[in-house]
Amino acid sequence: MLDDQLLPARPAPLVRSLGVMGVLFLTLSVATPASSVFVIIPGMLQVAGTGTIWALILAGIVCVATAFVYAELSSAWPVAGGEYVAVAKTLGPLSGFVMLGVNVFNNLFFPPAAALGISAVLSTVYPGLPTVPVAIAVVAASTLIALLQIRVNAWITGLFLAGEVLALLVVTALGWSDVVRPFAVLLTAPVMPDGGAMVPASAAGIGLATSIAIFALNGYGAAVYFGEEMKEPSRLIARAILASLVLTLLFEIVPTIAVLMGAPDLHALTTASDPFGLIARLRGNGWVADTTAIGVVIAIVNAIIACILACSRFFYGTARDGSWGRPIDLWMTRIHPRFGSPWVGTLIVGGVGVACCFLPLTLLLVLSGTGLVAIYAGIAIAAMVGRRTGATAHARYRMPLYPIAPVVTLIALAYVVWTSWQDASEGRPGLLMTGAQIVASAAYYWFVLRRRGDWSVHVPDEG
Repeated sequence: MLDDQLLPARPAPLVRSLGVMGVLFLTLSVATPASSVFVIIPGMLQVAGTGTIWALILAGIVCVATAFVYAELSSAWPVAGGEYVAVAKTLGPLSGFVMLGVNVFNNLFFPPAAALGISAVLSTVYPGLPTVPVAIAVVAASTLIALLQIRVNAWITGLFLAGEVLALLVVTALGWSDVVRPFAVLLTAPVMPDGGAMVPASAAGIGLATSIAIFALNGYGAAVYFGEEMKEPSRLIARAILASLVLTLLFEIVPTIAVLMGAPDLHALTTASDPFGLIARLRGNGWVADTTAIGVVIAIVNAIIACILACSRFFYGTARDGSWGRPIDLWMTRIHPRFGSPWVGTLIVGGVGVACCFLPLTLLLVLSGTGLVAIYAGIAIAAMVGRRTGATAHARYRMPLYPIAPVVTLIALAYVVWTSWQDASEGRPGLLMTGAQIVASAAYYWFVLRRRGDWSVHVPDEG
């Protein structure tokens, strides 16, 4: 009895109030298709031209495979900690904590990095906006919104999501309002910019664009972070993951096809820093272009809110598993009595985000590394080991045509690592930073957590 009194109190659970649609809204907001279209895909157009369509198709196949992996593992363990829980349950605590450590950087640096880009997006509408103050204001406001009840946040992000989808629909309609070249030509004779001309797209250019597209389509796996606030997650979470991927593919591929079909000057479009805004200015007017830019900002803000929500749930899970020691573990597991949110953890995540807004954007991108590669590789291996050992036998969802999905994921990741290593300016430093994160996480586990005793993950009941 005395031993029971000496044990730390079990953290209050998160409140299960979300259905599939609520988790879908939140997950799509993390994936932020409009931000990918307006911010990431222009870089793909510059390296692959109309070959970007093939890059998106190939990346889509890879992401379908990875989504199947996410769906099976999340069905087995729909836990707020996310990927590290599945890895720890299948590969052991050391591998699980390494995954946790990589995800710390992957999750924490996105909000400030995204917020620092808002002033540039709004430069055509409101020139001269100060970068850092705007970023701080956005991260701080997003943090306050993230404190609210999760169902309220699902509706807020759903409304913001409607705004960014509207921006995508406008661009799609403008592209198709005057078709210059048929879709078949884009597929059968892809071209890319080379100096002042368009030349046949190279396999290397399409391959590089494919590696970028994998990152652009990412976000569907974030559904697992909301698993402890979802009703019947073991049965339903796979639906949210797969539906999120399908919609992300549609929202990113269709506008890209429309703009390439309707571009009057392919070279000008594929070399422009803002090709989708260029179409809006050419086919619409100043008001349409400005409204589209505001829609992109809405998408970025929505993604920041959703990411803070997911990140605070992630840290709630890590603290419940005793990853950081007192008093941090106690703080991060505190649940707000009215809103049911991990409010201290949310404030900590937001506070770190605000502080990081003072760092250069390039530094944040380097510190983020290429953690997605390590995360995808970890869950692919976890899925195969889980099948072999029977650890995932209780999962309500089973991926089709196993083991094709995890094998395709690992092959694609090997290619991404190779192409990233060839990029000495950004890709190689990112890989080295991810390697440093892996080493540091393993050292923390070995020299800190292991000395405290057995570190294990907690999987709450669904009742």
